[in-house]
This record gives sequence, C-alpha cells and structure tokens, in this order.
Amino acid sequence: MDKLLITGGNRLHGEVTISGAKNAALPILCAALLAETPLHLSSIAALKDIDTTLKLLGMMGVKVSRHEDKVSLDASEVASFEATYEMVKTMRASILVLGPLLARFGTARVSLPGGCAIGSRPVDLHIKGLQAMGAALHITHGYIQASTLHLPNRRLQGVRYYMDLVTVTGTENLMMAATLAEGTTVLENAAKEPEVVDLAEMLIKMGAKITGAGTDVITIEGVEKLNGTTHNVVCDRIEAGTYMVAAAMTGGEVKLLNARADLLDAVIEKLREAGATVTSDANTITVKSDGLLKAVNIRTAPHPAFPTDMQAQFMALNTVATGVSKVTETIFENRFMHVQEMQRMGADISIDGNTALVKGVPVLDGATVMATDLRASASLVLSGLVARGDTVVERIYHLDRGYEHLERKLNALGANVKRLSS
Repeated sequence: MDKLLITGGNRLHGEVTISGAKNAALPILCAALLAETPLHLSSIAALKDIDTTLKLLGMMGVKVSRHEDKVSLDASEVASFEATYEMVKTMRASILVLGPLLARFGTARVSLPGGCAIGSRPVDLHIKGLQAMGAALHITHGYIQASTLHLPNRRLQGVRYYMDLVTVTGTENLMMAATLAEGTTVLENAAKEPEVVDLAEMLIKMGAKITGAGTDVITIEGVEKLNGTTHNVVCDRIEAGTYMVAAAMTGGEVKLLNARADLLDAVIEKLREAGATVTSDANTITVKSDGLLKAVNIRTAPHPAFPTDMQAQFMALNTVATGVSKVTETIFENRFMHVQEMQRMGADISIDGNTALVKGVPVLDGATVMATDLRASASLVLSGLVARGDTVVERIYHLDRGYEHLERKLNALGANVKRLSS
C-alpha cells in the first residue's frame, strides 16, 4: 500500500492548475444513463472514484471512451441494471445510479454503498423520495430493489417532496430521476452546492426542464427522453481550497489556475481572517502569506456556509496559528478522526462532542500518521508540509480518491513529497 514521505519546512511558490470537481463529475457520469445518445465530457480528473464509476457504468453496458481528461459515454445499449457490492463497497456515490436507472429503464438493483468512515450518510431520503414518486422499493440482502413497472406508462410520477435533511447526493439522485418522470416534481429543502448546479446545467443541455438549481427549491418538469451533450465539469473548489490553505500555512505565494473565487466565499473569508492575502479574477485565485497566522473559528454547514470538506484542512491551519480556536462540525458525526493523528505530531487539540478546541503550537513534529478518510488525509499532508522533519502519511488510497496528482502538484510548488510503494 502506498504512502507519502513529506519533508516539511518549504514555502510553496508558483502556479497550480485545479482539476475538474470529483463531486460534480460522479453524478454527471451517472447521468449518462439517462441519455439515448452519447455524452461527451471534459475536465474529468484522474481519480480512483472516477475509475470505479466508469468501470461500474461499463459493466452495465455503457460504452466508455477515455483520453486524458475527456470521457465519452454511450448508454444506448445498457444491458444490466445492477450495481454490485463488489463494485460500490468503497464509494458512496454509487447510489447515484439508482435514480437514472429507475427513471429510464424502470428497474434497478443497487447495493447499499460504502465509502469514507466519517459517519452515517443514510440513503433513506433517496429511497423515500423515489417512493413518493411512485416507485416500489425494498431492501433485501444489502441491495435496494426498485421498480416502476406497476406505474402508468411505467414512469415515475411528478411529486412535491420535502427533504428532512439537506442532502447533496439525495438532491442529485431525485433531480435526475425527475427529469424523465411524468409531470412536475418540486424538491424542497434542496442542496444548493455548486456541484448540484453543474449537474442541473448539464441536464438542461441534455433536454431537461429544470429551474431553481442553486436555491432550496428545485422544480423539474419531466420530459419523455434526454439526449447526450457536451459538458465541461466545474472546477474542484475543495482541491482549490486545500492548496489555498497550503499556501497560507507554509508562508508562500500560490496562484491557482482554473479556480473560481465565487465558489469559495466562506473559505476565502476565513483565510483573510487568519491573515492571508487572497486576490482573484475570473478564473484564478492567488494566496499570499507570511506564515504568521491567527487562529480562526470554524463552523461547518451546508453551502453557501463553510464546507465540511474543508474542516480538517483548517484544523491543520489552526494547529500552528497563534491563539485558540473552536472547530464545530455539524454535518458528519465522525469527522474528527484526524485529530488523534495530528496529536501525534504535537498538535494541542481537545474534543467535546462535535466541537474541537485547538490551541496553536509554535511547530509540529514530523511523525508517522494514518489517513482515515479523504479530507483527513489532506489535512495530514498539510501538517506534514509545515512540520519539523519527516512525516509519513499511510493509507493514502483515500487521497487518490479525491486529489489528482497531489504529490506532483505540491512538488511543482516547491514541496518535498515522495510516494513510497510497499
């Protein structure tokens, strides 16, 4: 199993190109199942989760063609409507095939998903929403069995559905399902994330009738069929945010290309509060810092508030900032698993329920640490960049799920990161 060896102490300088967003690409790839003609995508990052999704779609009969960051998908001859446990056990986003399969083909058998161990992310809102649209669903032997064969014209029926919790994948799944439903569907308390908007924009280009994406009420008027289109996936705001924190922590100056500041308002505000200088134009963001940072309080919440996917990175920043900070996690109950590893490096962190109290220390010490999930992995890399001596980050397969060419990009900015294979 691969690991990273990081020798800390280098300031980051230069330019880095931000990849297409994983969290936008995964539902967009699954949306290919809705189209009767080929879908052509660009800015598809080389990531483990992308590979898994393409393999899953290929096993269903989708013809997949890939060259660098471009992917073409032809779902005109789908032969299997099943997503097996073996394929989806490591990736929760696999649940996103459920809505498209049910909407277009009227049947689906999808394994309950796995993924990062950051707390329960139940799929009951997906199931309840599809049941409200008339689908017959039941869970047996770890699989969701779904059918619309009993419905008029075997099509899902439009409905007004209120989601008890804000859920990004739930919003995406139900929005995709509703595009081919009979009648109008209104999703209330919908997720407003940029990745939801990106999916909606592509579905509209495919012929869907969707309004309200980016607000908490999305209206979808069902159509009889969707066709393929050409779409460029939105930039990855979490990858961008991670490099911005890296620049600030190391006292460097980094210009991010293919990055949109309008997707990172909460992150930019906190970086400026910490003492970094952040400037931007249409497609670039520049972060400059002297490395003398002030502790900042963080409270995660659904978009447009501070993103849970940036919590661990800012905790890393706070460990070496001046002062005391509170980091409160409101989305996932197990998302402090990086704390124990940071403590191994000398961080002063105590936990009370869903809040971590972080007291900044002058310097972290390199140590061997273990990654527990995707964003925890990133926070340990950030800690290693500023630590005294060498840090070894083990179990980095999590990183490969969400960061394209991480060590290559960091080294191009002046870091000292080596990938070691066991």
